[in-house]
Parts: sequence; structure tokens; C-alpha cells
Amino acid sequence: MTEAPVRVGLAGLGYWGPNLARNFAELPDVQLAWLCDLDPDRLARVGARHPDARRTDRFDDLLEDETVDAVVISTPVTTHAELARRALLADKHVFVEKPLAVNAHEAEQVADLAEERGLALMPGHLLLYHPGVRKLKEIVVSGELGRLFVVYGNRQNLGKIRRDENVLWSLGAHDLSVILDLVDEDPVEISARGASFLTEGVDDVAFCYLRFPSGVVAHMHLSWLDPHKMRKLTVVGDRKMAVFDDMEPDRKVTVYDKGPQEPPAGYGEWMTRSGDVLSPDIPADEPLRLECEHFLAVVLGRADPAPARANGLAVVRVLEELQASLERERV
Repeated sequence: MTEAPVRVGLAGLGYWGPNLARNFAELPDVQLAWLCDLDPDRLARVGARHPDARRTDRFDDLLEDETVDAVVISTPVTTHAELARRALLADKHVFVEKPLAVNAHEAEQVADLAEERGLALMPGHLLLYHPGVRKLKEIVVSGELGRLFVVYGNRQNLGKIRRDENVLWSLGAHDLSVILDLVDEDPVEISARGASFLTEGVDDVAFCYLRFPSGVVAHMHLSWLDPHKMRKLTVVGDRKMAVFDDMEPDRKVTVYDKGPQEPPAGYGEWMTRSGDVLSPDIPADEPLRLECEHFLAVVLGRADPAPARANGLAVVRVLEELQASLERERV
């Protein structure tokens, strides 16, 4: 079993890497041992904030250091599976930014390798660690909403526009990780339609549909061509409804005592019921800090590695099927 302090090597110092470096460096049971990036300017800039960490442009330096316990991967998506595989073969625990891989076959290989070697493999699905999403999960599990009918997500903005990754893989992984966690089932029907306006073959907009064995349906509207910035998940039950809205500064989660109501005998139409609206208090903890703390707990044997690994694998499987549907509909 790994013991504290856990020595961590971080590969990838682009958009998200510096945030990971800051959080791991500030955890009491972690020592940020290595920083790795191919760009010398990034390496120098981030390295200046963490002078005790060694710097390199060679990923193998992290793997060859026997004192490194865990590797954090924040590199381009196409490299995730291969770098994670190499780190696991070097007996390192692995945290890898989402998605785990670009296809289900690679994701399954990496997940199986981690399980075989008894090592942590945690994909970075940040939204699962948001205090608001945790509260939403708590509400769903409690049965307060009743039987689930519909879950739908809106993740839209003007930008960040990418050329090497479409809106499904860039934005959809966030809401999909939460939808799969909330419903806790594998979908039996998957379809998607999208459109590429700015770069041929790279969808800027996507509409995704999922149906689950229990009858729950889910929908995701994904776009980086939208005048509004939206980060919202709505869960509809037969008793109540709940909304997580990350754009709200104070009311991150709102529970609506609303729902359909059986019509009285002899009255032919469904009625609706409307009651109280409740916004529970949500802690202001940084989701990334909570995510890094959970990875540390897994590495130290204080948390089960299976749920995060299973969710990461499920997300890639569904993303791959949604991508196949996008391509079929485009023909």
C-alpha cells in the first residue's frame, strides 16, 4: 500500500495542467515531484511557481523515478490512453484528464490493466466532484424526486472552439459523466445529430438522446456557437424536479415541488401540482480540490477505485456510440 506523502509527477502544463499542479502541491499528503511538458516556456512558467518540483520534457523521467507513486496526465486527448498505459506498466497510479481514451477498446485495455496490477486509474470527470452535483446526486438517491422520468443537460457557450476535438468529446463528457452516475444504468438506445459549421467534420453543435432500461430518457444540447453560457442539468421525477445551474452564483441547486397529478375520477385531463421551491445550501469548495483529494484517498487505499474507473469507461463507450450516430446521420 502506498504511504504518505505521495510523490506525484504531472505531465501536461497547458490549459488545465497548472490548476492540477496548484491543487496537488497544496495537498498536505502530496509532494509534487516532477513537472513535464514539451514546451520550455510552459515548463519555466509553471515551474517557477513550484520550485521544489523537478522539470523535464521527457515523460519517461517520471516513469523511471522509482520514488514517484502517481502520474497525473493532462496532455492532449489522443495521448491519454497510451501515456496512462505506460504509467501503469511502470507501477504508477494514474490520474488522467477526461476522456480516458478516444475509443472504447483503448479505454477497456487501460482499465483492465489498472485492475490487474492493483493500481488506481481515475479519469478526471470534474463535474462529479462539484458540491452542487453531489447534492443533486444525494437528492436523487434519497428518492425525494420520486421515479425519474427525464434528465437533460445544456452546455453551451460562444467558444472555446476547437479544431482537433468536436463538441461532443470536448463538452459532452462533462454532462454525460453525471447523467450516467445519476441514472446508474447503461443506455439501451443512443442517438445524436450534429453540425459542423466552422471546421469541416468537427461538430460545433450536437443534440444527443439516451434511453435507459428503467424508461428514463436523457438529452444533451452541446454547442460552442451560442450567445448564452449555460451549464445546467435538469432532473424530472414524478414527485419533484431539481435543477443544477453552475451559472447561478448562489442557487446552484433548486428543488421544485412540482409534478404531474392523477386527474380526479371523471376528469379526463392530467393536472399539475405546484408547491414550494427550495434551494439548499451548497458548500463553496473547489471541485478540483475535491477531485484531487479523492484521487489521493484512492492511492492511499482509503477509497474504492472501482466507481471512478467504471464511470470513465462507461463515458467513453457512450461517447463512441454517440460519435458513430453523428457520423451516420451526417451521411
